[in-house]
Amino acid sequence: MINSLLGGRYRLGEMIGTGGMADVYIAEDTRLARQVAVKVLRSDLARDPSFVARFRKEALAAAGLNHPGIVAVYDSGEEPAPYIVMELVSGHTLRDLIHKGERVPLKRALEIGEGILAALEYSHERGIVHRDIKPANIMITDQGDVKVMDFGIARALADLGATLTSTWNIVGTAQYLSPEQALGEVADLRSDIYSTGCLLYEVLTGKPPFTGDTPVSIAYQHVSGVLIAPSVIQPDLPEGVDVILAVALAKKAEDRYQSAGLMLDDLFKVGTGQALTTTIPKIKISRRKVLIAALSSVLAVGVIGAGLFISRPATDTNNLPQIPNVVGLTQADAQALLQDYVVTVQRSHDARIPLDRVASQIPLATTRAQKGSGVVLTISDGPGDAIIPADLVGMSLIDARAALSAVGLVVSRTEAVPSDEVLGTVLKVTPDPGSTITAGSGVVLQIASGEVEVPLLIGIDAIQAKTILVQAGFLVNEIDAYDASQPVGIVIRQAPDAGTTQIIGKSVTITTNKAP
Repeated sequence: MINSLLGGRYRLGEMIGTGGMADVYIAEDTRLARQVAVKVLRSDLARDPSFVARFRKEALAAAGLNHPGIVAVYDSGEEPAPYIVMELVSGHTLRDLIHKGERVPLKRALEIGEGILAALEYSHERGIVHRDIKPANIMITDQGDVKVMDFGIARALADLGATLTSTWNIVGTAQYLSPEQALGEVADLRSDIYSTGCLLYEVLTGKPPFTGDTPVSIAYQHVSGVLIAPSVIQPDLPEGVDVILAVALAKKAEDRYQSAGLMLDDLFKVGTGQALTTTIPKIKISRRKVLIAALSSVLAVGVIGAGLFISRPATDTNNLPQIPNVVGLTQADAQALLQDYVVTVQRSHDARIPLDRVASQIPLATTRAQKGSGVVLTISDGPGDAIIPADLVGMSLIDARAALSAVGLVVSRTEAVPSDEVLGTVLKVTPDPGSTITAGSGVVLQIASGEVEVPLLIGIDAIQAKTILVQAGFLVNEIDAYDASQPVGIVIRQAPDAGTTQIIGKSVTITTNKAP
């Protein structure tokens, strides 16, 4: 595509990057005589309407974000291939920095974390969740500034029905996935906070918080693995770092920082030597842990010993072998890998792990332990049964999701219908409340669509107008016209008129001023 002229304006130069969805080129904006970066959807994906729609959503989501810590989006188009025009940033990615293997000083690591969180605080306030925070999406400019890029799978928080796939078709890099993303549940702003915690953990210690042989095994670790305190790996880290990352990497979203700004404040306190008031959330003992605690005292001693290896550095265990990660394997495969250890097997229902696969192991993977010591495996008996709560009707969608999650169920789909109830109120549940179904199953919620006032769009940039409409819950219908008395690229007409009410999900038509 070199020397191609996109949109009659952007002349492509050399390719400077490639990703799962698109190739990135340096380009010349012939109209403004400046260099830009152009992201062009890969030709094999341009034929797939779902990928084109996702690509288009990237432009809509990012175009309304104007912040020094976010790579700016200038323009977009679809001929001869879908493309997005972005700010050209001179520098390198955080992934490049990590791969060098050099330890990042504490002060600089905290600055990088602060830069990411400042950008996320801005985007979250505007209803945009990134959902793919990882080192490859963080740019460090030649001047040392931090810029977050690639809102390619961002979504408006108001997109009430948005969920990730629940079939291990994992979006993003497994090492930075939040537990809810790994389980195919809704990702909100607290998912970005978890991913930022993973990234900061790796910058500070040189290794990600959870590792495994496959993306699936890493995802299991995010869901059920115990976090090793950063100071165990790097003893010179201040205590406040352990607290910040324990909170950011809490398994339950409600136990994490509830905004990027709160985590940003604590990073600043650690950097300036101030004491933290944030406390680490207490971990409730689950049914599985109670069963493990009921094992023989000999095994209990072994488990406690392993726990000590995790909770503080032990200089006399460095020469011991590491216990392999067997979560997700069959019992036979797990025991084959653990043939040097005394394996005790127990079974328990688990909605997250397939039947007859290892759901958890104690001691945890990578713990150093003497050959011949005990390892306890919990094999999944499958999901078991769950009862749909009886009081879902009348709840808000957020509360209903939480109530279903508490009994091991998920929302598989939402159906918005006209109603005079408050937007997002649950009107009907399928199957019926009180029904017994398989744990881990999906429940369909019928919710009130509500009516929203149509915003005033005339006179603003068309990309910004589309962003406003998408975030408000409307579909966008765009047509072109030309008015020589108006600037090119702005909205010159809209229907329905501003101030009228429209049911969420309906179309709003904008007329964009385009030169013939």
